[in-house]
Amino acid sequence: MEETETENAAPVRLAFQVAYLGDRYFGSQMQAKDRTVEGEFVASCVRLGLFSNYRDAGFLAAGRTDRGVHARGQVYAFSTRLPARATGYLNWQLPRDCWVSGYAEVPHRFHPRYDARSRTYRYFFGNMGLDVEGMNRAAVSFVGKHDFSPFARVKDKNPYRTVLDAHVFREGDFCVLEITAESFLWHMVRYMASALLMIGKSEWEEDEIENCLAGDIKSIGPAPPEYLVLWDVDCGFPFVPIPDIGRSMEFVHNLHTHHTLMARICESLIENGGENPSQQ
Repeated sequence: MEETETENAAPVRLAFQVAYLGDRYFGSQMQAKDRTVEGEFVASCVRLGLFSNYRDAGFLAAGRTDRGVHARGQVYAFSTRLPARATGYLNWQLPRDCWVSGYAEVPHRFHPRYDARSRTYRYFFGNMGLDVEGMNRAAVSFVGKHDFSPFARVKDKNPYRTVLDAHVFREGDFCVLEITAESFLWHMVRYMASALLMIGKSEWEEDEIENCLAGDIKSIGPAPPEYLVLWDVDCGFPFVPIPDIGRSMEFVHNLHTHHTLMARICESLIENGGENPSQQ
């Protein structure tokens, strides 16, 4: 336990499963001036004395998320001589909109980006009346190894990626795209979501995705980032749950209550939208 740990102990490499709400961050990647997930995470580790320099600790992420994108299963890894302090107290140092939900002791050479087997994203569509069945049939075209240039910002990257699974399903009043791939290009899921939304609104035929992948490129832009969640990163091992996330859950519940109330207020305004208050 922590009382037996000393800074002279041999370093232990830990991988953490990390969740965060991305709307108050300028993306996940560390930046000099802006608030980012990595910046807050590293600062919390330094305050706890887990390490003094993130580079020396081998701090690494499984991937990056853009500004506004959320995560349920991001993975960060670093080495520390105080592993029990890390697993026991990190959630008390992290901001409430970011928390660790699990951990694993990993080999010293573990790299969460290159050692991950796959990544899964979910995109939540808020539109009502979409053709979910048609979107699901069209999503199958993404599966396999393809040149995803029409559905990403490629720049100097290899445009070929292997998608392992893609499907669209209903969840309550919404529909959700879930897609798993070995790796993704920049904005790739958001472009995919945008194309599927066109199909869901009957603005595209279901075979348009297959046509785009075959070279018949159409002009589309990425869907908004705030409905995208990095759902899971499969590193090939289980994470030990960290149950002490009460501070963050209270924050999330309060945020949910706020948005539920605002949704009801908006509904009331819409219901009375046709009335002129000055004539009442």
